[in-house]
Amino acid sequence: MLSTIDMTLSPLDRAGARDEPTTSGPAQPDLCKLVPSRYNARTVDEEDGRVILWNTFTGAINAFESAQREAVLRRLAPSGWTGPRDRVVEYLAKRGYLVPEGTNELDAFRLSYARQQWRTDVLELTLLASEDCNFRCVYCYEQFKRGTMRPDVRLGVRSLIAGRARYLRELRLEWFGGEPLYGWDAIADIAPFVKQVIDDHGLVGGQTMTTNGYLLTEERATKLLEWGCRGYQITVDGLPAEHDCKRVGRDGSPTYDVIMDNLRSLKARKDRFIVAIRVNYDQLNAPKLLPFLDTLAEDFADDPRFVLRFRAVGKWGGENDANLSTCGVGEQRAMIDQLRTKADDVRLHQEAGITVASEFGSQVCYAARPYHLIVGANGAIMKCTVALDKVPENIVGHLEPDGTFEMNDAHMAKWVNPHFETDTMCQKCYVLPTCQGAQCPLSRVMYGTRTCCAVKSELKTEMRYTLRRAPRRHTSLATA
Repeated sequence: MLSTIDMTLSPLDRAGARDEPTTSGPAQPDLCKLVPSRYNARTVDEEDGRVILWNTFTGAINAFESAQREAVLRRLAPSGWTGPRDRVVEYLAKRGYLVPEGTNELDAFRLSYARQQWRTDVLELTLLASEDCNFRCVYCYEQFKRGTMRPDVRLGVRSLIAGRARYLRELRLEWFGGEPLYGWDAIADIAPFVKQVIDDHGLVGGQTMTTNGYLLTEERATKLLEWGCRGYQITVDGLPAEHDCKRVGRDGSPTYDVIMDNLRSLKARKDRFIVAIRVNYDQLNAPKLLPFLDTLAEDFADDPRFVLRFRAVGKWGGENDANLSTCGVGEQRAMIDQLRTKADDVRLHQEAGITVASEFGSQVCYAARPYHLIVGANGAIMKCTVALDKVPENIVGHLEPDGTFEMNDAHMAKWVNPHFETDTMCQKCYVLPTCQGAQCPLSRVMYGTRTCCAVKSELKTEMRYTLRRAPRRHTSLATA
C-alpha cells in the first residue's frame, strides 16, 4: 500500500501546528547575573569626586557625578551584580562595563582583533620621498644614505596602488624621510595620482606628511593641499636660542625663523588642514618652553587647525645618543603637566588625550599592521621608520616597477603576528584592546621584550586630565 504522507510539506508547517512553549509556569522577574568587564579602567576625580570609567574594549568613557558614585560602584563590585536589570545596570551593560557571567572576553577580543588586523581592503603606505635631509638635528637617528626616490620606484608605487584600488575601501599615504620635501619630484609624481585614485574610487583616506617645515613654502603648500595632503607634523623645539641649537641646518644655519614664517603662511590660508606642532623637550630646553608657548599663542591661539604635540627626546639609535640630556619618567610627567596647563591658559589647542587612545587598537604601532608598508627611495619595503634598513629583519621585500614584490615571510611574520598570544602578561592586561601587545614591535623583534604603552603607565592621570578639559555633561542614571 502506498504511503499517504505528504512528502512536499513538513507536518510542523501545517495549518494549526504550533511550537511547543519553551517555558512554563509563572513569569520570572527580570533578574540577571553580571560581572565587571576585565577591560574596565576606573579612577576618581580628586577635585569633585566624579567616578571616571573607561572600557578599553568598547571604547566607552563616562564620568558619573559624586551623587551617583555609590549606585555605580555597587553594581561594579568584584563579586558581580545579581538582581533586576534596572536603568543603572542597563546603562553600564550597554557600554560594556558589565558583562554576563561566564563571558570569555579574551576570545571576544581575539575576534575583534582578527577583523581589524587581517583586513585586505586597507592599504597604508609610508613613502620616503627622500632619505636625505637639509637638517642635522642633534637627536636624529637616520643615516641619510640616499636622495630622492628613484623614478622606477615611483612607478612601482603607482602600479601597486592602481592594481589594488578596486579592492580597497581605505587608502592612506604618509610622506616621510629624511626630509620628504627634499624629494619634491617624487611627491609631485605620486601625490596627484593618489588624490585621483581616492576620488575615482570613493575611498576613505588621504595623505599626510612629517616634515621639518623649512621647505613648506606657500607655493608648495598650495600644491600639496590641492593634491589632498591635509595633515602635517612640524617640529619646533622652543624659541630660537633653544630650537636652533637642536634643529640646525645641514650647513650649520639656524632654521627657526623660516619654519615659523611658513607656519604663519599656513595660518593665513582658509583651507582645511591640521598641523601638529611637535615640541620635543629634554633637560636643557624644558625650563624655557613656557615662554615659547606665549610666542606660539600670538599666532595660533584659538585656531583648531594647529594642535600641540609634546614629546620627550629619546635615544633612538643615533650617533649622538650618548650626549643627549633626556628626561626621566618623573621629569617627563612634571614637564607635561606644566606644558599642558600653560597651553590651556594661552588657548592653544592640544592633542585629544585619552579620547583618541580609547579607540580599539589605537595604540598599535603601524609596523605591526600587515597592510602598512614603508617604501624606501631605492624600493626597499620595510616596516619600521626607526629601524629602516639598519635592521635586516625590517626589510620585508623590494618593490618592482610593475607594483609587485616578493615578501620575505619570515621577516614579515616577526612584525605582524599576534605577540599577545605568546605573552601571558598581555593577555591579562586591561588595556590589551588598545595596544594589542604591539605598541612597539621593534622591541619584540630586536630584544624579545614587551614595551607597554604610555597610556597604561599614566592611565589615571590621563583620564582625569581628559575629563577636566572636556565639556561637562551631566548624566542622570535615573533617566538614562
